[in-house]
Amino acid sequence: MAKEEKKAKIEAVTTNRKARYDYFITDTYEAGLALEGPEVKSLRLKQATLTSAFARAEKDGLYLHGLHIAPYAYNTVKEIDPLRTRKLLLRRPEIRKLTGALSTKGLTLVALEVYFKNGWAKVLLGLAKGKRTADKHETIKKRDIDREMRRDYKDKFKG
Repeated sequence: MAKEEKKAKIEAVTTNRKARYDYFITDTYEAGLALEGPEVKSLRLKQATLTSAFARAEKDGLYLHGLHIAPYAYNTVKEIDPLRTRKLLLRRPEIRKLTGALSTKGLTLVALEVYFKNGWAKVLLGLAKGKRTADKHETIKKRDIDREMRRDYKDKFKG
């Protein structure tokens, strides 16, 4: 008998909806997060904000800046800075590829989503290029047109 493939259990913690509005996302990458115990507990309680989170290449790897994880209420060990930089866990070829891409002018690595995958904390990173104001207006216009088309399509077949 063939082995059954287990589906990855994914539990979303927080998403950065504003990033898809402010940036053109070209590629996405999944990275692990190096966290301390109380931070994991706070994440499981969905006490994190991702609005201004981005990744930066430093000499020994990639680090996530701007991810705010609220302090765990029942922590008795030590106080952890909610905005501390956290190391991203990626394979060496991925780190090389991303640091090369980040050296290109205008590209940045933005955090799109934080979630748990099979019990491990992960962050979805997007290689992004900033949008101009005109591009943002175009995105809004396109979204409105798509919404109108869906509404007309639904009304047509509704009867």
